[in-house]
Amino acid sequence: MNIPLMHAAPHHLGGPLRFLLPAVLVLLFLAVLLWLPWQAREMESNERQEQLIADTLWVEQAVRFELSRNEEALATLGNELAARPPAAEVKARITQMLNNGHELLRVRWLDANDRPLLEGGAELPAGAPPAPSRNAWELARATRKGRYSEPYQVSDGGPALLDYYLPLFHAGAYAGSLAATVELKTLLDETVPWWFAQDNAISLIDPDDTLLARRAAAGPGRGVYTHKRALDLPGATMVLATDSVKGAPRLLPNLLVGSVIVLALGLLLSLASLWRHSTRRLAAEDALRQQMAFRTAMENSLVTGLRARDLEGRVTYVNPAFCQIVGLPAEELVGQAPPMAYWAPEAMADYQQRFAAVLAGHATPQFETIFQRSDGVRVPVLIFEAPLVDSEGRQTGWMGSILDISERKNAEQLAGQQQEKLHASARLATMGEISSMLAHELNQPLAAISSYTTGALNLLGRAADSGVALDPAVLRPALEQASVQARRAGQIIRSVHEFVKKREPQRQLVDIASLVEGIGALIELQASKFFVAIQTSIAPALPAVSADRMMLEQVLLNLTRNAIEAMADIEPQRRLLRIVALDDGGQVTVSVVDQGHGIAPEVAERLFSPFFSTKAEGMGMGLSICRTAIEFHGGTLTHSANPDGGTIFRFRLPSQA
Repeated sequence: MNIPLMHAAPHHLGGPLRFLLPAVLVLLFLAVLLWLPWQAREMESNERQEQLIADTLWVEQAVRFELSRNEEALATLGNELAARPPAAEVKARITQMLNNGHELLRVRWLDANDRPLLEGGAELPAGAPPAPSRNAWELARATRKGRYSEPYQVSDGGPALLDYYLPLFHAGAYAGSLAATVELKTLLDETVPWWFAQDNAISLIDPDDTLLARRAAAGPGRGVYTHKRALDLPGATMVLATDSVKGAPRLLPNLLVGSVIVLALGLLLSLASLWRHSTRRLAAEDALRQQMAFRTAMENSLVTGLRARDLEGRVTYVNPAFCQIVGLPAEELVGQAPPMAYWAPEAMADYQQRFAAVLAGHATPQFETIFQRSDGVRVPVLIFEAPLVDSEGRQTGWMGSILDISERKNAEQLAGQQQEKLHASARLATMGEISSMLAHELNQPLAAISSYTTGALNLLGRAADSGVALDPAVLRPALEQASVQARRAGQIIRSVHEFVKKREPQRQLVDIASLVEGIGALIELQASKFFVAIQTSIAPALPAVSADRMMLEQVLLNLTRNAIEAMADIEPQRRLLRIVALDDGGQVTVSVVDQGHGIAPEVAERLFSPFFSTKAEGMGMGLSICRTAIEFHGGTLTHSANPDGGTIFRFRLPSQA
């Protein structure tokens, strides 16, 4: 009977041991679940503190850099003062410093007795300077180095100020100083980035913890994560203190996560009851995979970029074509919120405006913009945006189609370059036609110059032979006339040079009266060949137009040349060219009127067609180029019969009144 008892004992003891190990493992697992949230909270707290310290060091460097930049600007100005520049130049430099450094409240140039020679910026209360400022001035003079004052307030409750004195010496003797007053609150506003101010309260305090300035965009800090950094300056000691608005990580959410994990373990018991549904689920998943594979293949074959965003602007989906356009992988795009990495800096304001419209539920259906690839290359794109709705008809976001229009833009640019070459060729052809008249016109002022200078030399020779001093007033009329003729020749040459000079179109405000006057010499050259009189009528106070001046000059010169040639075979007394400009209700209308034979109806139908010309030697491009140039500026070019005989060519451009 002992033998069975001996065998029964191990069987009896094995029962509790069989349940002990799982119980220990469960308890250990629960302990780990309780320890992990606490450890995660500690790690998160340490990371926040370390990040706060690193950001505080960065802000300190930004403040020091801004102050050093102002010190260097004062030193440069001090070196320039040794050359005694004009007061206006010094005033301009001081104004430039105030514009570049918004934290600078005032900049002064003081003489050896601390009296201001020149100053700029805000006015400070009258009276003797505060003691800290006076002490800094004396120390700077004694040490021959720039010194800061201790922070001070010029009035109760006023902003804290900081003075910097740079002594100036001339030949070893004290010659005065340059003083800059810094407003500490503005210094923080200018140097502390917005993203840091949203999470932290940044303060400047003195060694006694007296508050000097503070920037707290999100309210005061909670005192959980703080850091202080001494900001030692020559002559001044301040402390940069940061206090995060974030509180300590809460333990409750992590406990909830642990509870979810425990509940997930319990769900394993339900797998048996779900087994009968697995076959149908696997079949549904297989069908879904096939559909996803088909959709993925279709999306990968598209050259159009696709981008989905939720109602808060976060990217929820991109296809390979979009990734190729912006040069970034999908992993770096999905989940990102604005500002996006592919936004070009120069179009940031436009992006922000459109993003605000998206948040308000009013996306622009179609627009053009510029993306910046990861390698810095700008890509022009055309974007179509539409609401993204779920199966219940609720809007969940926005779906956009993005087209890379680089080739189209390049084609437009190439077309513009070809058009400019065509304009340049037309200008050169025009100048070839008036080259002989140019030589004739230049011969007259040059001959007059020769005559006047020869007469002056003869007067000087006769005075020298007779021994009588020559009165300079005798030579003045001849020399003045020679100067007038020289300016006339120079004006003709400059007009030709400006007309044929090749450059890219540049829109600017153009005054029609100035435009007509600028090419007046060229029009007169053409008119003199056929003895045509010119009459201009420009309305007073005519508004300017936004246009490329050179293109308008070419249009006007082509139209006047055609008008002059149209009157070559009529009676001399009828050869009158009129140029009329007037304000026509928000448009400026310029008319070129001739009294020639007019235009036949069959010719008028093809008048603006390229390569159509009524001249044997003409290319047929003049009027076509003119109409293209006017339409480029948003205007129109038309023609009509002149009631007095001849033709009126009239172009209209939007005014800038």
